[in-house]
Amino acid sequence: MGRKSSLRRYGGFFAFKVMKNICGIYVVTDQELRSDRGHVEIARCAVEGGASIIQIRDKFASDRDFYTWAVEIRDIIRRNEVLFIVNDRVHIAAAVEADGVNIGQNDIPIEAARRILDESTIIGVSCSNIAEAQQAVEDGADYLGFGPVFTTMTKMDAAPKTGVETLRDVVELSSIPVVAIGGIGASNIVDVLATGVCSAAVVSAVVCAEDMAQATANLVTQYQNSRKHSH
Repeated sequence: MGRKSSLRRYGGFFAFKVMKNICGIYVVTDQELRSDRGHVEIARCAVEGGASIIQIRDKFASDRDFYTWAVEIRDIIRRNEVLFIVNDRVHIAAAVEADGVNIGQNDIPIEAARRILDESTIIGVSCSNIAEAQQAVEDGADYLGFGPVFTTMTKMDAAPKTGVETLRDVVELSSIPVVAIGGIGASNIVDVLATGVCSAAVVSAVVCAEDMAQATANLVTQYQNSRKHSH
């Protein structure tokens, strides 16, 4: 995982922070969308398709089940150059030595999460407006998960869609990586990537695809093409 120290600015706020590389297609697992597909299978196919980051997300599973899946996914990912992020469950992220954790506005604060996690662990924070994004940076987040950019049905408690223009504003203001999420798929990912985000997170675009590995690969190609055209 690439790392570099950097002085960063956000809305007048300066901080010295270890920056961590988080870029590429970011696949979030969700076995509620397809009952015939579990977290481990989704992760395996996404890795096969070239995803750079995998997040396991499950709001309903017991800690025991979640831990079991997380261990299996971690073992798959360790054989590949892929980052493994655990959604919400900081204690499980620590237990399985995940690369990072993604926490929401109602989860434990970053400061508390840092006490549980190894100091090198990535902490991403989900934000749905500029004020939340600024606060996350001030609190020491390593990346912002911003959205939903478009209307999404994969997260029942999602905020109203932010749109591409607001996403662009956040990218321009933020000097930590921004991961776009919410309703992103093959038909609109080009517009999302044009904002300058470091990563685009997808859920149903992969989980509900007939061929999950191929769907991931197609998104990876679009990501790579966008990076070529931006240089």
